[in-house]
Amino acid sequence: MTPRSEFFAGVRAELPLIVGVAPFGFIYGALAAQLGLPASLAQAMSLVIFGGASQFIAAPLIVAGTPALILVLTVFAVNLRHALYSASLAPYLEKLSVGWKMLLAYLLTDEAYAVAIAHLQKQTDGPNRHWFLFGAESTLWIFWQLSTALGIFIGAQTPSEWALDFVLPLTFIGLVIPMLRTRAFIACALAAAVGGVIAFGLPYKLGYIVAAMAAIALGLTLEMRANKT
Repeated sequence: MTPRSEFFAGVRAELPLIVGVAPFGFIYGALAAQLGLPASLAQAMSLVIFGGASQFIAAPLIVAGTPALILVLTVFAVNLRHALYSASLAPYLEKLSVGWKMLLAYLLTDEAYAVAIAHLQKQTDGPNRHWFLFGAESTLWIFWQLSTALGIFIGAQTPSEWALDFVLPLTFIGLVIPMLRTRAFIACALAAAVGGVIAFGLPYKLGYIVAAMAAIALGLTLEMRANKT
């Protein structure tokens, strides 16, 4: 397949997922605006971090004046799953140049990975198959930036009495519930919940890191046990 055909195949595969991604970006932008985050900084986070969960968590931490090290560690913990995505994609992209790898790594998201890995596992080896991933990733990137900008604009017009901070936990509940299909996922969710409750009193929202690390540690343990059987 040509680069063009692979690219647009990736675009078509990603478009159905935009229905869920665009509202998420809109909610982030609106929440960031209502928290008092400058519009330029809120949009820059979508450009630089480009990670919904990380941005949702980072926005209130920035407003609260959280030390930079704690902020970076929190975002790192939330995005640690991307290392697993990268390891999964590496065998299919190992022949690419460093420039391509850096670009695809920056654009990598949960939704883009989901459609790309399914495509790559079915397709035989080809020199242009990375264009499928690029098409899926860039489609989501464009809609994320646009939905964020719209959310920031609308959020800035929203009266402060209309508190949007409740949207954050509701959003994450909506993301987690559909994933609770196996014992491993349920165990990880419970580990994160218990860890978060135990560490709730820690300063600088360190409970986020404790909860994430507890879930990741349990998930890796269960995964290694499953591979041995």
